[in-house]
Amino acid sequence: MKTSKLFILSFLFLSCMSFKSSFQTDKNTLFPRLQSYSDGLASNFETIDKERKEKLKEIGDYITKIKQKQNNDSETIDFTIICTHNSRRSHLGQVWLQIAAYYYGIDGIQTFSGGTEATAFNPRAVAALQRAGVKLEKTTAFEGDENPVYSMSVGKSYSKTVMFSKKYTHKQNPKKDFAAIMVCSDADKNCPLVLGADARFAIPFEDPKVSDGTPSETQTYDERCKQIGTEFFFVMDYVKKQLYQNKN
Repeated sequence: MKTSKLFILSFLFLSCMSFKSSFQTDKNTLFPRLQSYSDGLASNFETIDKERKEKLKEIGDYITKIKQKQNNDSETIDFTIICTHNSRRSHLGQVWLQIAAYYYGIDGIQTFSGGTEATAFNPRAVAALQRAGVKLEKTTAFEGDENPVYSMSVGKSYSKTVMFSKKYTHKQNPKKDFAAIMVCSDADKNCPLVLGADARFAIPFEDPKVSDGTPSETQTYDERCKQIGTEFFFVMDYVKKQLYQNKN
């Protein structure tokens, strides 16, 4: 009897360990350095003030409402992150909102970015993301391109993303049934109506450009990268909790 009971307990223990290991393997599909950085973002929510959290929850409520109405996980929820030049903050927002969805297992989230005008994906923002563990490779075929194209990868199990500066109306971006997130005050002011968007949110961040060419340049870009990552991770953490509560 004791032997049988011990066998059952051992089986249950090993089963639980196997499930835990499977869960962790599924979660740890980001590149290792990016996974570690992401774990840090997920434990950094105390740096977001109360008023800011309420604004971020509005994005979370938008996602939760749609997810609850969807019939299957193949349906997508599209976001276009917008700032004036699609150079720094909008690209950072596109990357971190997508990674946050992967990290928390929120299926069907697709992120894009654009500006009210096109310039270039700023190399300082590129470098900040690379320091965080995101793989960004320039794919432009010739030197001197004023608006180079990058290939972004966050893990072997995820598709690569093509990134470059463009207007938010660019053919690569969704044309309807998407949410716009305005991440700079100028774009928010100059673009009060985003054509095709069924929702619009204003979450402005300070432009790291203010430190370009100064000794604090790298620090400023790293801080902005971390701030945007933290806030968009908060959004997806909130969605995850909302969906779990509604199921129970």
